[in-house]
Amino acid sequence: MEAVLILEDGLIFKGKSFGAEGEALGEIVFNTSLTGYQEILTDPSYKGQIVVLTYPLIGNYGVNPNDDESSRPFAEGLVVREATKISSNWRKQTSLPKYLEKNGVVAITEIDTRALVRHIREQGAMRAVIATGCVDRDLLTEKVRQAPQMVGRDLASEVSCQNPYQWREPSVDLFKSVTLEKSRKRQDSRTGLKVVAIDFGIKRSILRLLVDNGFDVTVVPAKTSAAQILNMNPDGIFLSNGPGDPEPVTYAIRTVRELIGRKPILGICLGHQILGLAVGGKTYKLRFGHHGGNHPVKRLETGQVEITAQNHGFAVDIPSLPKELEITHINLNDQTLEGFRHKHEKLLCVQYHPESSPGPHDSRYLFDQFRSLMIE
Repeated sequence: MEAVLILEDGLIFKGKSFGAEGEALGEIVFNTSLTGYQEILTDPSYKGQIVVLTYPLIGNYGVNPNDDESSRPFAEGLVVREATKISSNWRKQTSLPKYLEKNGVVAITEIDTRALVRHIREQGAMRAVIATGCVDRDLLTEKVRQAPQMVGRDLASEVSCQNPYQWREPSVDLFKSVTLEKSRKRQDSRTGLKVVAIDFGIKRSILRLLVDNGFDVTVVPAKTSAAQILNMNPDGIFLSNGPGDPEPVTYAIRTVRELIGRKPILGICLGHQILGLAVGGKTYKLRFGHHGGNHPVKRLETGQVEITAQNHGFAVDIPSLPKELEITHINLNDQTLEGFRHKHEKLLCVQYHPESSPGPHDSRYLFDQFRSLMIE
């Protein structure tokens, strides 16, 4: 079936549909990861966004339920250069086109993604629509321009869980012959430390890594109050990733402000931005955001350069941060803030994704630092 991609500035790309029929509206962004299309689609941080994958061939290893980062896809739509219906992998249970169709995700292929990404880099992320079949382009263009902007949108409340729950599942073990041995090691290494994870759009891979590190994990909704969290008597508090603009998430900013100094805190992505706002800093929207698995970040303490996985459209403004904070990580592409910690309180956070999935594992030491905050 024919499909079109229309950007709010009037640029149009013609292609073919390979997912569900219909329309998908959202902010269009690009992701530079070479693999992990399923993890990207099911990451709640992509709520409200259409994702362009820069790698040209997508779908060749299929889809399987173990790679889902949540219960369903949250990306509004998908744009690729070439989508293959032929997939081969020993873990595969279905193909990407069938997965998209089943889950109602509109997708377009056979367009020049290089030209599209270059346009986004030059003009910035903007609203767009994917539509299948015979469409009225003028009407669609107007619909795009009437769609809500990402700035000012609290999407965390839309993707967060509704009730608290326990998470006990460790990382997926692809080598079944050593599953039992690894399971025993995890059980032996359990610290007994209790972590409350505030869900702003949390990924399953983060929860699995928390379990891998021996923590007892309870996940709570984004609007859980500080008093309710403290009544659980956790040893530490984790602030998750999530979609949208951090500034409208006022309830979380207020909660975090009340928790600082009461319990050790680790935040990533949206959690990092909410921490920045809670301590008195400001945030701003990036031109086209950071999305992908190859972003270089300098760890200032050691001078080490980490290759990181990232997915965010906003950043914390460095000059706005109070003197009580110490900058720990800087993005080497554009010098934006990638991490900070408090000089006196047990608080640290990073803008990028140390759990990767997909991406490199350079930054998983942060979970050890979180543990150290809780036991020192």
